Amino acid sequence: MKKSYFLKRLLLIPLTLFGIISLNFIIVQLAPGGPVEQMMSKLENTGGSAISRIGGSASDMTPQPSGESSYRGTQGLREELRKELEKQFGFDKPALERFLLMINNYLRFDFGKSFYQDKTVISLIVEKLPVSISLGVFSTLLIYLISIPLGIRKAVQKGSRFDTVSSWALTISYAVPAFLLAIFLIIVFAGGRYFNLFPLRGLISDNWDMLSWPQKITDYLWHLVLPVLSLAVGGIASLTFLTQNAFLDELGKAYCRTAKAKGVSAKNILYGHIFRNAMLIVIAGFPSMLISMLFTGSVLIEVIFSLDGLGLLGFEAVQNRDYPVVFGTLYLFALIGLILNVLNDFVYTLVDPRIHFEKRLQ
Repeated sequence: MKKSYFLKRLLLIPLTLFGIISLNFIIVQLAPGGPVEQMMSKLENTGGSAISRIGGSASDMTPQPSGESSYRGTQGLREELRKELEKQFGFDKPALERFLLMINNYLRFDFGKSFYQDKTVISLIVEKLPVSISLGVFSTLLIYLISIPLGIRKAVQKGSRFDTVSSWALTISYAVPAFLLAIFLIIVFAGGRYFNLFPLRGLISDNWDMLSWPQKITDYLWHLVLPVLSLAVGGIASLTFLTQNAFLDELGKAYCRTAKAKGVSAKNILYGHIFRNAMLIVIAGFPSMLISMLFTGSVLIEVIFSLDGLGLLGFEAVQNRDYPVVFGTLYLFALIGLILNVLNDFVYTLVDPRIHFEKRLQ
């Protein structure tokens, strides 16, 4: 039965992807200021008369009354330029035709080329991916490595001074935005005012090629310290409280009281009975946290620390209406998220074989 459940989940992925892409395509069609308008505006504002210099000659220039264009062919050239840009960007076709062509290409993982960069969307994603993976993976690992033991200790010592002080510290850290913490860390530790312990920009030093392999690894990790800390602090607070509450809930159940009455040690109860049940809810948050660290939470951090990753790529693509990049990254992000959710359910069944999902799809 578990095989049939996961098969159904996998078969739902294409339908879900189609729905996500369709909805966003409709929203984009309704949004004002597309790539053609953006490019027209840039050309018109370049030098004050960029369009009037396209294809014109000195004989076309004649004095005009105030408020009129000084170039007789400006309007005609503007319309010709618009049609040329629409053809270049593929907007000379009806919306439905463009949508069907995009879906056909996406089935073959052909996302086209960026409107503003002479690169394919795939090459841009591959180029930026290592930066985002570095931030996402290391931030998520740091969050789980700190939060799980800290949450367990807070649950065991509930009501103690340690629990109270750590709760206040975690609440304050959770309330501080990641970008504000990043600026604070730069001021204090990256040569802003006090200490110059960590590098300010990028993931590698200028002399990277001259370093040995151990030095390269050290240099790479050293550049990650401040960005990863900025991303992880908020996640540490939320996951710690989640872990604490999960363990407290299990500690109050009848099987724990029965185990204590039989003389089972507290350590065996905690790690032999409670741990597996309490960790289910913690494991459930792993895919969403990883996706958040990879694709959404790191946008401002990438900007502040000059890290050229996927978050910055997607943000700039939306600003510039670079639709191939917008839809290409959206498609891949959604696909990865859906696959991770299926993987999350699979991990559930490994942790606790008693779990059955079949009724969820009925």
